[in-house]
Amino acid sequence: MENQKNILWFQELGIKDVPLVGGKNASLGEMYNNLTSKGVNLANGFAITASAYFYFIKSNNLTEKISDTLKDLDVHDIKNLQKRGKIIRELIKSAKFPEDLADEIVSSYKKLSELYKEENTDVAVRSSATAEDLPGASFAGQQETFLNVQGPENILEAVKKCFASLFTDRAIVYRYEMKFDHLKVGLSAGVQKMVRSDLGASGVMFSCDTESGFGDVVLINASYGLGENVVLGRVEPDQYYVFETTLKKGFKPIIEKKVGSKLLKMIYTHSVGSGQAKDEKEPIKNINTTEKERKNFVLSNDEILQLAKWAMLVEDHYQKSMDMEWAKDGKENKLYIVQARPETVQSKKNLSVLEDYELLTTNHKLQTLAEGMSVGSKIGSGKAHVIMSAKDIGKFKKGEVLVTGMTDPDWVPAMKLASAIITDQGGRTAHAAIVSRELGIPCIVGSDDATKKLKTGKEVTVDCSKGEEGYVYEGIIDFKINKTDISNIQKPKTKISMNVGDPGQAFNLSFIPNDGVGLAREEFIIANTIKIHPNALINYKSLKPALRSKIDKLSLGYEDKTQFYVDKLAEGVATIGAAFYPKQVIVRFSDFKTNEYRELVGGELYEANEENPMIGFRGASRYYHDSFKEAFILECKAIKKVREEFGIDNVQVMVPFCRTVEEGKKVIEIMEKAGLSKNEKGLKVFVMCEIPANVILAHEFLEIFDGFSIGSNDLTQ
Repeated sequence: MENQKNILWFQELGIKDVPLVGGKNASLGEMYNNLTSKGVNLANGFAITASAYFYFIKSNNLTEKISDTLKDLDVHDIKNLQKRGKIIRELIKSAKFPEDLADEIVSSYKKLSELYKEENTDVAVRSSATAEDLPGASFAGQQETFLNVQGPENILEAVKKCFASLFTDRAIVYRYEMKFDHLKVGLSAGVQKMVRSDLGASGVMFSCDTESGFGDVVLINASYGLGENVVLGRVEPDQYYVFETTLKKGFKPIIEKKVGSKLLKMIYTHSVGSGQAKDEKEPIKNINTTEKERKNFVLSNDEILQLAKWAMLVEDHYQKSMDMEWAKDGKENKLYIVQARPETVQSKKNLSVLEDYELLTTNHKLQTLAEGMSVGSKIGSGKAHVIMSAKDIGKFKKGEVLVTGMTDPDWVPAMKLASAIITDQGGRTAHAAIVSRELGIPCIVGSDDATKKLKTGKEVTVDCSKGEEGYVYEGIIDFKINKTDISNIQKPKTKISMNVGDPGQAFNLSFIPNDGVGLAREEFIIANTIKIHPNALINYKSLKPALRSKIDKLSLGYEDKTQFYVDKLAEGVATIGAAFYPKQVIVRFSDFKTNEYRELVGGELYEANEENPMIGFRGASRYYHDSFKEAFILECKAIKKVREEFGIDNVQVMVPFCRTVEEGKKVIEIMEKAGLSKNEKGLKVFVMCEIPANVILAHEFLEIFDGFSIGSNDLTQ
């Protein structure tokens, strides 16, 4: 019978085989058969089936012993759970393979080695439970993976450890909660040729935004070395976003690139082992990255776009948002997909109900204790509990805020009790982030030093409601949850456009019924992402060393400092443009006043102290002035990049605080010289109506501009 086979190669597998080889292996087979022909690289391998697992258990008479050990188990008694889990794992590890099964596994391994022209090729041995990776049943790393496994004996040992990992404490608890029968869930072990990412790079990618569920982007995380560090959150990886809609049209829309600190890199040791067992010499180890590696982007633009295209192919094949792992082989300089599974959180989200968390801070002065990347958009509070080792999670109490370096699947029992989670390390695709999303609790990752700043017992509030940055405030602060059902909202006849400042909020805001964006401000991007005065970047080489050092820290990954300004401004604008595409998004050129420009790094070198900045050197008058013209040209280049390189041509522009028609003409002339010509490629140029002259000379202004936006604040000054 077909389903009695002990070994099946990837080319023999498809998604229908989940009951036989688990989600991970079935998905690898599905992609191997359907996507390699479309150019997606996958390393070859085979699956040791669930039939082989049951044969192993049965031939060692373990069924009854496992059943007896789990009888009347109280999963909430962590010590007792640990004791029983260990007994079962030891039973499996000390059992022997039936001879015929061992022979089959070894001969398949030898065949794989021959395919790669090696005597004992290096492989990854991954567990794949037969109920894993089904939408709605995310096991988030319930079972083990062993990397750099070489040689027949070590393969057999690693497979046995995979079998045993079906009875880790967390897997036992998970099956209990999901009401799966312990003895009916089988385990398949996938044996796959290692991609030499120890010499290259690896990471995780999603075919949607993990925070909002916005479906038209690919999110990629990348770090050096083997992928374990990204998955477990040991490092803060680079983060890239690619806009799918215009990528399909042939553009190159990398709408965000963020350098991560990437302090560690996992590589092979020289030893050959059976995996990551704590009690023996490990075949892999972590080393520190070099300063150059930390400062640079892991992937080139071409590689980012290549992965994004593959993510779209995978998503298109499965017809759902996907969570994938990728690796770059440093020997071959080639990219591979090594895993794919359905995304399990956003796919279950009810998009017709908007949930908005709001801090009630009227009489409460906020004191920020720590900050990092926000996961989700909720708020939680409680007493902080700093725990550095999973061995101590038994002390954690329900409702506390878990503060730790990073989490792995051993932490899940404590995470389920937490009101919020804060980690020093990790990015948005790390274990802590994924599990927090599944549990629906606020989480801050990559805080750097929350474990040092926060003390156990201290009352804190964790706020993830403010966009990409998450904040830890002192004390318990009240908050409210606003819920809006938009499925029955009647839209008015008047078109309603939104005001958007923070690109980090754009994807979430796009779900609110709207007719595009009437005002997207550049100021938020300049003040919060760039943080440097444009003239300080233009004159970088002539600045004092102390100021250059400050600028270097803020512009990691960039030798050309003006390019940093153009790219970051373009990315912020493009994110807003992509969120609302193809609806019109009107972006207003920078409208800082002199006192606001002075607050940017290096700003005091270029800005005067004005008596009344409101009516001073601002808006259009800056753009053609010798002291600012070059900076304005950088803004034009950023918009040109958004529209022409990224293909996000729904972005239009607006000129603020334009005192005279003559001034307007000068600005349009400079724009044209910078490659932004009105009406070319559909570009519209609007003007703010915010001073009396704009009203009195409205007809004349409209001869050179495409429309007005009324700025009632300034107009009524």
